[in-house]
Amino acid sequence: MASQDWFDKDFYKTLGVSKDVSDADLKKTYRKLARTYHPDSNQGDEKAEAKFKEISEAYSVLSDAEQRKEYDEIRAMGSGARFTAGGQSGGGFEDVFSRFGQQGRGQQSADFEDIFAMFNQGQGGSFGSGRFGQPSGGFRGFGGPQKGADVTARTTLDFATAVQGETITLQGEDGKPFKVKIPAGVADGQKIRLRGRGRPSPDGGESGDIVVQIAVRPHPVFTRDGLNLRIVVPVTFTEAALGATIEVPTLSGDTVKLRVAPGTPSGRVLRVKGRGVTTSKGTGDLLAELQVAVPSHLDDDAREALEKFQSLEPAENPRADLMAKARR
Repeated sequence: MASQDWFDKDFYKTLGVSKDVSDADLKKTYRKLARTYHPDSNQGDEKAEAKFKEISEAYSVLSDAEQRKEYDEIRAMGSGARFTAGGQSGGGFEDVFSRFGQQGRGQQSADFEDIFAMFNQGQGGSFGSGRFGQPSGGFRGFGGPQKGADVTARTTLDFATAVQGETITLQGEDGKPFKVKIPAGVADGQKIRLRGRGRPSPDGGESGDIVVQIAVRPHPVFTRDGLNLRIVVPVTFTEAALGATIEVPTLSGDTVKLRVAPGTPSGRVLRVKGRGVTTSKGTGDLLAELQVAVPSHLDDDAREALEKFQSLEPAENPRADLMAKARR
């Protein structure tokens, strides 16, 4: 803090308290003001941020008994005292020394150093401190109380719960249960922050947060692809070759019908609009990847029919294009 600020700034007025305010009332008043003007609650409001800086500066001084005493003594000198920027010991310096009742040049020299140590006139001084110019905690170096520590919690959700969202109950560090609202579409590895639910501040500041780490159990059928859900759907050779209408399950439990066009190859993806994950960012689709299922057992009639089909197949090598590309 610049030395002149001792005379020009009324920290009691900044906080709206009297000079004989108790420590308890001082803390109570500061916490109320800090909540009102905290930059996190006033994003982009430069006036609120400046006000928060002022009240934090005032509280960092008045909440420390030694600093408060020094501040009161200096303020008692009156705002008429001034320090000259040129460094010559006239006018303002003599006023300050006379207020301390110093006699003789030798005594002035000693107290001259004490005053500059008090005001922290060296480079890099700041107001947010236990002693002036010494760094402390607080918001962005503004000083004031420190935020409490965050607490980490973990939970594992079923796939459907993570997609659809739900309010669940977890147990806190103190053994007491607390509720967590799981938003629809939460992903595996995502974190949910519960502000102000962590450990209390050691000096009257904001409480920390609870950070809930989410793990999601795999689903036996569905997988996530952003906001889309994917599913692999087996189809028979004849369904793929001749075409068919098939039923496909959805995550909600009902089914939808899909039309498989004649000659559909294995691996083709059919899209069902709006049956994916719904979040505040939008709604995804259900992507059904068709996979031709080859029968593992054939009776004599089926084998005979396939052998007859084989004899009638077009004389095409389905791997011809693959071989040609591999030789390039």
